Amino acid sequence: MRSDDTGLLAREPGETSYLTEGTTLRSWLLSTDHKRIAILYAISITGFFFIGGAAATMIRLELFTPQGDFTTADEYNRLFTLHGVIMVWFFLVPSIPATLGNFLLPLMVGAKDVAFPRLNLMSWYLYIIAGIFTLTALLLGGVDTGWTFYTPLSTLYSNSYVLLAAFGIFVVGFSSIATGINFIATVHLLRTKGMTWMRLPLFAWAMYATSLVMVLATPVLAMAMLLICAERLFGLPIFDPRAGGDPVLFQHIFWFYSHPAVYIMILPAMGVVSEIIACEARRRVFGYQFMVYAMLVIAVIGFLVWGHHMFVAGQSPFASMIFSFLSFVIAVPSAIKVFNWTGTLYRGSIRFSAPMLYALGFVGLFTLGGLTGLFLASIPVDVHLSDTYFVVAHFHYIMVGGAVSAFFGGLHFWWPKITGRMYSESFARFAAITLFFGFNFTFFPQFILGYLGMPRRYHEYPPEFQVWNVMSSTGAVVLAIGYLMPLGYFAYSLLNGKRASDNPWEATGLEWTTNSPPPKHNFLEPPVVLTEPYAYHDWDEAPGGADETTQDEPA
Repeated sequence: MRSDDTGLLAREPGETSYLTEGTTLRSWLLSTDHKRIAILYAISITGFFFIGGAAATMIRLELFTPQGDFTTADEYNRLFTLHGVIMVWFFLVPSIPATLGNFLLPLMVGAKDVAFPRLNLMSWYLYIIAGIFTLTALLLGGVDTGWTFYTPLSTLYSNSYVLLAAFGIFVVGFSSIATGINFIATVHLLRTKGMTWMRLPLFAWAMYATSLVMVLATPVLAMAMLLICAERLFGLPIFDPRAGGDPVLFQHIFWFYSHPAVYIMILPAMGVVSEIIACEARRRVFGYQFMVYAMLVIAVIGFLVWGHHMFVAGQSPFASMIFSFLSFVIAVPSAIKVFNWTGTLYRGSIRFSAPMLYALGFVGLFTLGGLTGLFLASIPVDVHLSDTYFVVAHFHYIMVGGAVSAFFGGLHFWWPKITGRMYSESFARFAAITLFFGFNFTFFPQFILGYLGMPRRYHEYPPEFQVWNVMSSTGAVVLAIGYLMPLGYFAYSLLNGKRASDNPWEATGLEWTTNSPPPKHNFLEPPVVLTEPYAYHDWDEAPGGADETTQDEPA
């Protein structure tokens, strides 16, 4: 490598990137390069996304009419279970950490790789093995318990392939734990010279907070799945009320993991959006330290609110009041982040690029999803809305509208760095707008359906609900177009896209100081960090501005 006039690293003729360092299938499947493992995850996750999306398509087809004329009740149960299991554990949970996190975290902290490269590769194989078990269960006949596996249905009454699916989820948990351990060790041990804790990019902080949740919460899910297997295989009276067991105990164990899992999905999205907004507004992040502490507080309080899923499950009124209060409390750090993103945008030189449109879409959808969560945190309102389509809409606004919008935004933002190619900006902007409108057209009618009292998980419904379901199913078509478009122009980009410069967005951060795509070991020499994060020279730093201090350029 050599340094060009901009101070960035330029590749000498014939020098290889991580993409060309061995091109055989074996070299990819046995690679311990974090960047290649991120690509393997991305390909796998995309496959699961289409499987889960196909199930969602059939669900919306069934709900187009009030009669159950497309599937039977049992087939419908298996469809929404397939959709939930695949989308939650094989797409949403690993989507950003396993792909963008794996690729970017070592680059952002100035490391050559993650702390444990072989463990990183093993985590991908565990993910694939878990996927095989789960897909086998679903292909043999499916599971009819819903993605929550509530007992005693899953332990006593279901004749579906619960054991295989539960074991698959048990195994995929170890993949998450391995990734979390790797990221924690990488941030603690491999930060380059000058990369202090308060100079870490917010995406790195998001990965760190997410990893803490992964490592601490995922074993609880593994225990829940093992207990289901133990009761089904050996008849142990753990959840069977006829033998002294407690079905509500399973809900406590399951949601103790599954509510923090919401933040496994959303904290990485917050990190992605923070990077994009700072870059595209050309401003330093407003309240950087508050953003860091807000992430950590979300990770901590996320362990204390699981009981708001159980207001109608028979827990004590006192416990419900405590969980309700804590559910309102956790909205505060989330609101801080929205306020700080807004502060970063204020009077910024905003570029409405495709990544920025996805990021702004995230802020809008996440805000609406969070506000509707306050309704569900209120006990009397939740009693009315529990198990209605209001809950479905709220969940999807956070997980799909929020997390998936951020994932697409991050993919567009770092695509030039990952592939060394540019994509069609006009097509990408159109896809971002299509996804935003398609999502709202799909899920906002479900808030109204839930308020009117339509229960979820029913394949038939009263005719007066049809107009809202037709709107939702029509919106799903628009949403599908928004999802499919990037597949086309990204594929074209790989084949014929314009070659990307090392830093096409003029962004700060160590990942932009190496080649596009990066070499195998990321940096020729360990970089040195001399500045605070997000040192954009915007109007605040101009003469006569609010802040006349200057900073050195990023290393």
